[in-house]
Amino acid sequence: MKNRYEVLIVLNTQGKEDTVKEIVDRLEGEFQKEGAEIEQVQKMDKRQFSYVSGQLDAGFFVNFVFHADPQLITKLRSKFKLDPEVYRQHYQRLREKKVKKERTPKKLAGAK
Repeated sequence: MKNRYEVLIVLNTQGKEDTVKEIVDRLEGEFQKEGAEIEQVQKMDKRQFSYVSGQLDAGFFVNFVFHADPQLITKLRSKFKLDPEVYRQHYQRLREKKVKKERTPKKLAGAK
């Protein structure tokens, strides 16, 4: 059974700011190659970190929402950990989207 997940990836684009689109497209292809169904990709621009925890002080944030099997998360996490352009990654399981029901108009009191 496929679950709905969200992953926030911080990219190390130091010196490669003009190739961000290619990096995001490559990561999206990696998700699809592993069997994930991409629902949404949100590019959130480059942001400064509130504190420096490594060699970088800023990174390009990208948010992916996708459907995948639970075992795939471990595989993706391991794969992206080896990618030099992925600085940080955070996965979170989301609730399934609720399908809104069509509302039927209420009949007015006294209407025939």
